[in-house]
Amino acid sequence: MRAVLTVIGKDKVGIIAGVSQKLAELEMNIVDVSQTIMDSYFTMMMVLEMPQEKNDFEAIRSKLNTLGENLGVTISIQNEEIFNVMHKL
Repeated sequence: MRAVLTVIGKDKVGIIAGVSQKLAELEMNIVDVSQTIMDSYFTMMMVLEMPQEKNDFEAIRSKLNTLGENLGVTISIQNEEIFNVMHKL
């Protein structure tokens, strides 16, 4: 299963390290990533692959929300299929 993850917040040291470490703990593979700094705001989007048996989005979302609070950023995750339907032109 694939997912789309976004991270937005004031730029500071450790955001990428913290997010990628948590994703490794959750056994989620980063397939693609784009990140930039816009006027001191950090923005990142990732496409992730996750094992089929580990697709409990609510548990994953809860862990990522806690991480986001600790890092001072907003982290969102969605199933890739839902993301694609919502952003289809």
